Amino acid sequence: MIRIFENPLQLSQAAAEIFIEASQRAMANKGKFTVALTGGSSPAKLYELLSDADHVEKVDWQNTFVFWGDERWVPIEDQKSNAGMANALLLDKVGIPKENVFPMWNAKLEPAQQAGQYENLLREHLGPSGEFDLILSGMGDDGHTASLFPGTEVLHEKTKWVAAYYLEPQQMFRITLTAPLLNKARQNVVMAFGANKAHALGQVISGDRDPERYPSQLLQPVSGELIWLVDEAAAAQLPPDVEANG
Repeated sequence: MIRIFENPLQLSQAAAEIFIEASQRAMANKGKFTVALTGGSSPAKLYELLSDADHVEKVDWQNTFVFWGDERWVPIEDQKSNAGMANALLLDKVGIPKENVFPMWNAKLEPAQQAGQYENLLREHLGPSGEFDLILSGMGDDGHTASLFPGTEVLHEKTKWVAAYYLEPQQMFRITLTAPLLNKARQNVVMAFGANKAHALGQVISGDRDPERYPSQLLQPVSGELIWLVDEAAAAQLPPDVEANG
């Protein structure tokens, strides 16, 4: 499903509605809500909305369990940390128990070791199905999602749920959920806005199949729902025949 909005604020409001609905549905069905957050600029306004007075009480934060889709291998205090950003804009404001929050960074382990431990943690919380109630994702102007970057070996992962690797262009380690796990989610919401995303979005949605170049094409749900939330600027290169809902 593709939903196109006039501006990023409307997009973020729609994402907040989806988040709240997903949390309430999960609570009704099983008494807990599992969500993987994302970093970058895309979710900032969403996080602010979820923590404001109009939204915060609509989520049962006491029974919400928070993970991340990917992370730069930097301490949480670092300004590049996805977890640090989510803490500042959302998690520190909503009263979620600290034991319900699982950042990917671990100062005591090497990246590959932490990837293995994070996968074990996910298997404990998600069970053998590996199904998140909700995964929030973004897409870069190069078509990457999570830390699935063009031309990287992790794009070919078939069995691991979590992987760590050194991203040479950025001169840093990244840790990421892999495509096999991302595609197990009940809902995966990808937020993309801005004219700089238009070319990649057009290729991901309607271009030739080439996930090596546009890794977001790897998002193909097993049984869940993939929802693209984009603004008009990002949607500028989508062909007219692409079905979209506002």
